[in-house]
This record gives sequence, structure tokens and C-alpha cells, in this order.
Amino acid sequence: MKAVLIPGDGIGPEIAESIKDITKAMNLDIEWLEYRAGAEYAKETGEVFEPGLVEAIEQYKWALKGPTATPIGTGFRSVNVALRQKFATYANVRPIRSFKGVESRYENIDLVIIRENTEDLYKGIEYKLNENMANGVKLITREASEKICRYAFEYAKINQRHKVTAVHKANIMKYTDGLFLEAFRDVAKYYPDIEAQEVIVDNMCMQLVLRPETFDVLVAPNLYGDIVSDLCAGLVGGLGFAPSGNIGDEYRIYEAVHGSAPDIAGQNIANPSALLLAFALMLEDLGNIEAAKTLRDALAKVVEKQEVVTPDIGGHASTTEFVQAIINEL
Repeated sequence: MKAVLIPGDGIGPEIAESIKDITKAMNLDIEWLEYRAGAEYAKETGEVFEPGLVEAIEQYKWALKGPTATPIGTGFRSVNVALRQKFATYANVRPIRSFKGVESRYENIDLVIIRENTEDLYKGIEYKLNENMANGVKLITREASEKICRYAFEYAKINQRHKVTAVHKANIMKYTDGLFLEAFRDVAKYYPDIEAQEVIVDNMCMQLVLRPETFDVLVAPNLYGDIVSDLCAGLVGGLGFAPSGNIGDEYRIYEAVHGSAPDIAGQNIANPSALLLAFALMLEDLGNIEAAKTLRDALAKVVEKQEVVTPDIGGHASTTEFVQAIINEL
């Protein structure tokens, strides 16, 4: 099969090489079509996407993306958001798991955050009222809310999870978050074997820090899902082990959640784990469950041994050496 690979900015090209190395080492039938996107490409050309990128995703349906930089306050909107909206990848799926060998305050964390990906404040409907006042529109629809809640319950059912928790602020935002919560309750009725829970977003953040083991699958509107998923990554040592899948009815785009880390770009010391785990998610969704498990297990063994790991997790290995250690485990 053919799939699109978007290396991205900063450390992106370095960690994207690991995907090609692992694909070859595992004899996987995937041909990667490489395209550029992001701040560096925009600075060079004035365009956010390399010509042909969008058409390639339209044709081949599957893509894997490295980190891309986004200017804060000015410039183009996020590449991530643009791709999600363009390809209607309505569900952002973020599995968060503990890895032995990664320093963390918690053990045995196993959470999945499912975030609505196409609307809310990320719709980008904002404007200035005058020089000193701006307004942003929080768009929530019943259709999108029901769709993401149904996806969350189906995910729980298929993966033998037992509880789905809706994250909201309906006590204050009675129309928008109230509509999301209504949709959650309506969908939950069709899944009587799965516990349905509702938690206000600020309390959710506190509960995740106090007792993360009491949660299973979280479903949230776009903004809360973004914030809570990064909080959950902090429970397992940071964004370096946080993969993400953007799932639509027709298209799927997988990515590393972390940033482009320009301060270490070009030094061959970046940790490619998040992108490798995103690749494992992709393999799983392609139906190659065994390959996904093999890759995750090999990565986990290398990290647990702590013999050949990158500086961010206490080692001195280069990106290349770390990837080779994973290949040796394979």
C-alpha cells in the first residue's frame, strides 16, 4: 500500500527517518510518499503545504505526520487543524500508557482520550470588534457531538473498556456544553454495559492528578480534549510518548503530539517514540495487530533496559542508535 509521510519541522525529518527504517526492518508492505508542510516550508515558499500533499492524502487515505511549528498570535493557522478540518477527521484518539524506564509520578496508567476534532473554538471563527476587543465563537453541534460520543462508546466496546467519561463545562456553558452533554446521554443509552460518567472539566483535571487509575476512556469537545490529553501525557512522563490518531469516515492521519523542538533539531538526539507509537496505531487500524504489538513491545523493552536511550529519558544515545536498538529487539 501507499501512504503519505509528512516529516514536519525541527526534529521532524530526523524522527521520520525512524519510520522508514522500522518499515524496512519489519518488511511491511508500505510505500511512503514524502511531502513537506509547516512553518519552515512556509518560510521558504509562502505556502503551508507542498503541492500534491492534499491530493495524495485524498488518493491514498492514510498519512503519518511529524511535528509542525505554528506561529503564536500571527501567521497561518495550525497545519494540524487545517488537515483535520480538510479531511473531516472528526475523532482525535490519544492513548496514554506508562512505560517502565520513563520517570513519572504514576505507574500503570492506561487511559484513552477521545476528542472531537472539527468544531468548538478550534473552528477558527473569531474577529475583532474594535482595537481593544475580540470575539471567538464556540460552535457545538448535536451531529458532531453524537458522532464523537458514539465513537467513544464503540471504541470502549471493541477494546473491552468499561467506562466512558464525558468532560464538559455545562454548568456554565449551558447551551454549547449542555448540547454536548445531551448528546452524550442520548448515545450512552445504547451502551448499557458500559458505565457512563460526567465530570466538569476543572474537576476532571484535579481528579486525573489525584486518582488517574479511576478513569478509562474520556470523551470531550475539542478544546477540553486538547488540554486534558496533554495533562494525561504528563502523568506518564511527557509528550515524548504520546501518539495520536485523527480518524475520519474516509481518511486517517496519525501524528506525534509533541512539538518540533527546534533547539535540538539536526543534532540526532531526538526521541522518536511518539511517532513510532503513532505508526503502531496506524498498523493496528490497518488490521496488522501483530506488527503493532511487536513494535510497541520492542520499544518498551529498549526503554525499560535504559541501555540505549536518548537524553530526554536519561540516556546518551543518538536517535539513530535508539532506533537500531529497537530494530535489534524486533
